[in-house]
Amino acid sequence: MFLLITLLFLTIIVSFWLVPRALTRTSIGQFLIDRWKLLEDRFHAHQFYKIPKFNQHMQENPLFYKLVTYLNSLPSAEDSDFVNLFSGNNNRNEITLVINNDHEFLDSFLGSRIYWKLDTDCFVLKLRRKEKRRILTTYLQHIHKIVDEIEQKNELVRLHINAEDEPKTRGRWISTPFKHPATIDTAMIDIELKNKVKSDLESFLKSKQYYHRLGRVWKRSYLLYGPSGTGKSSFIAGMAKFLRYDIYEVDLLKISGDSDLKLLLLQTMNKSMIVVEDLDRYLVEKSTAAISLSGILNFMDGIISGCGEERVMVFTVSNKEQLDPTVLRPGRIDVHIHFPLCDFSSFKNLASSHLGIKEHKLFPQVEEIFQTGASLSPAEIGEIMMSNRGSPTRALKTVINALQTSNEGKTSGKSGALHKPGHDGGATGLPRSRRTRTLSHSGSIDGLVDLPSKLMNNGLTEESNESGLFPVESGKELKNLYGLLKNRSRSRRESVDFDGLEGKLST
Repeated sequence: MFLLITLLFLTIIVSFWLVPRALTRTSIGQFLIDRWKLLEDRFHAHQFYKIPKFNQHMQENPLFYKLVTYLNSLPSAEDSDFVNLFSGNNNRNEITLVINNDHEFLDSFLGSRIYWKLDTDCFVLKLRRKEKRRILTTYLQHIHKIVDEIEQKNELVRLHINAEDEPKTRGRWISTPFKHPATIDTAMIDIELKNKVKSDLESFLKSKQYYHRLGRVWKRSYLLYGPSGTGKSSFIAGMAKFLRYDIYEVDLLKISGDSDLKLLLLQTMNKSMIVVEDLDRYLVEKSTAAISLSGILNFMDGIISGCGEERVMVFTVSNKEQLDPTVLRPGRIDVHIHFPLCDFSSFKNLASSHLGIKEHKLFPQVEEIFQTGASLSPAEIGEIMMSNRGSPTRALKTVINALQTSNEGKTSGKSGALHKPGHDGGATGLPRSRRTRTLSHSGSIDGLVDLPSKLMNNGLTEESNESGLFPVESGKELKNLYGLLKNRSRSRRESVDFDGLEGKLST
C-alpha cells in the first residue's frame, strides 16, 4: 500500500512537470499562457513610453535606431509570432530578423518583464509602473551598451543622403547601412601621410576638453584635392570606418537655398562625418546655383555649424586653385590632403595589392616611362590590373601601353595647341628647330632632323627667313649646306691657327 501511494505521488509530480511543458508546445498551451499573462497584467498599473523616429524638428532619433538593433538581437524576436526574414547585405546565407509592426514581444531585465511594440515610425515601451524608477534608467543604459558592442563587432556605419521627397513625413535624410570595404590603409597615398591622418583623427577624438578650453566648436575640417580617380571617396569611407561615424553626404543641387542648407545641417547628429564632394564644380557654376558663397561659408564655420559637436567635415575638389581663397582659410579648412596621379611608388603598391608581386622584370621599363612625365590615375591602373590579374606580365604590358598612349596624347596636345598651319603647308608659329626637337622626342629620325636646328642655334648659319624657319627642302640641299659649313669651319680654324702663330712670332 505504501508503495502504491508513493508511485501515485511521483506520478502526480511528474505530471505537473510534464503537462505544462507539453502544453507550451501546442496552440492550446500557448493560448492558456497568453491568457494567464493577460489576466496577471490586469492587476498591475503600467507606464507607457514612446520612442519616435523623428523629433519635433524632424531630426532622426538615435535611440530609435539603437532599439531596432537591440530588439532584433533578442531571443524573444526569434520566438515572436510575426518576424520578417531578410538575407544579409554582404552574405546571402546570413539571415536577419526584423520585428513586425503592431506586434508585442517580451524582454526581461533584472527580474522585470518589459514589453515592446513597433507602431508606425514609433516604438512603444510598456513596463509596470511600480518598477519604472528601479529599472528604466538602468535598462536604457543596458540597451546602449549592448548596441555599442554589436556595432563595434560589426563595424556598423550608416550613410545618410539628403532627400527631396516628403521631408515633412520622412525627414530630410534617408539612411542605409554603409559597408564599404575601404580603409585608410588601402588608400594609394604615402604611408607616412596615412599615419599622420590617423594620428590627427585620434587626437581629435580625445580633444573635447581642449577645444572647449579654447572656446572652439569640437569639429575638424579636411580638404581632399586631386584629379578624379585618385581615391578621395574611398579615403572618406576609410575615415568614417576609422572613426565609426555615420556619413551625411550633402548633395548641394537638392538644396533650395542658404536657409535650407542651415536646416539640413541642424538635422544631422553628433559623432558624424559631413561630406560635400566636388565643391569646386559647384562653386564654378554658382551663377546658376541656389546656394550663395556666403551660405557655403556659413555652413562650413558659421554660427549654425556650432549647433552640434564631435563632427568631421570633409570637402573634395579636383583643383583647389579654382576655389575662392576665403573657402580655404584656416578655421574653415584645417587639413589639406593631396591625392596625386599615380607615380612609380604608387604603381608598385598597386602591383603588390592587385597582382601580388613585389618585383618584375618590366618594372624598370615602367619606371622609365613614369620619369618621362607619363601619368594615369590609380583607378585607371587598378582597373587594368584587375582585368588582367590572371597574368601579371600581361597586366604590366597593358599598363605600359596605356602610359605611353597617355604620354603621346600629352605631347600631341601641347604641339597641337602651339602649331598653326602656314603658307608653306607646314606648321608655323614655332621655329623649325623646336618642331624638329618635338619630332625627335617622339622617336622620329633622331639626329638628322636636329642637325640644322643645332647649327642654326650655334650661330653658324646665316640662311633663314623672317619667320625663323630653316628652309631645308631636300637631302641634296642639306648636303650642300653641310659642305659649305665644313669649309667655313676649316677657314675659321686656319685663321685661329694663324693668329696663334703670329702671336708666337711676335713674342
